[in-house]
Amino acid sequence: MSRVSIETRQAWVEFPIFDAKSRSLKKAFLGKAGGAIGRNQSDVVVVEALRDITLSLKEGDRVGLVGHNGAGKSTLLRLLSGIYEPSRGSARIRGRVAPVFDLGVGMDPEISGYENIIIRGLFLGQTRKQMLAKIDEIAEFTELGEYLQMPLRTYSTGMRVRLAMGVVTSIDPEILLLDEGIGAVDAEFMKKARLRLQELVARSGILVFASHSNEFLAQLCDSALWIDHGQIRLRGGIEEVVRAYEGPDAGNHVATVLKEMAAERAATEKPEDSARELERNNA
Repeated sequence: MSRVSIETRQAWVEFPIFDAKSRSLKKAFLGKAGGAIGRNQSDVVVVEALRDITLSLKEGDRVGLVGHNGAGKSTLLRLLSGIYEPSRGSARIRGRVAPVFDLGVGMDPEISGYENIIIRGLFLGQTRKQMLAKIDEIAEFTELGEYLQMPLRTYSTGMRVRLAMGVVTSIDPEILLLDEGIGAVDAEFMKKARLRLQELVARSGILVFASHSNEFLAQLCDSALWIDHGQIRLRGGIEEVVRAYEGPDAGNHVATVLKEMAAERAATEKPEDSARELERNNA
């Protein structure tokens, strides 16, 4: 068995509503959780945030999650990270998990950028020694210069995202659970960040990535799950799932991105690699 794996069997995540007589409370909770209202085995009214989730992921898998806001994507990531325990069924995670749900988590506005690099790294399971060894490289990537000596509260939103991205993409996770939260940076830095994220994914054993960017999903993942009202509605290739979820135009765009990526890989292949591939195909 692979030392890195994710196994869930008929897993449910349910949030109890003890004051079930309050219609307003039920409505407010449902709006946040995005699930269906039901009753658990103890006859308590619950919000069914995830329903009957069965997954089997092994080292090398790169899975994208698509679905509307409140569909259960973030809840699934939290189940896979161990933050949520299944109320029914089972979830077994083998490997060191790096959950990246909120780029700002683990950062202190009153201390410097340099100090936040260390703190954020510790939050992601790194040691202080590991982060000290990476600090110069992270500083260079962020392009924040002397701002790294200043308190985080003096940073703009885009600067905070740069700092968080620098730390997140410096780690070597066995299981990377990524909830996209990067949009407040300029286009040139985003291009640089995406290349660095691709390198991070290549170092990861398993990736599960929730995103609304189909292009980003195509670049980082090789399969996808469509989550709808807490259930897996469809699983398959990125193009197939996006086409079913968003329609033919979105599917065609993903197909174009995948073709462009294949062309780029072919252009960078060494002649001897191509020759060996041809020999394998002719064997």
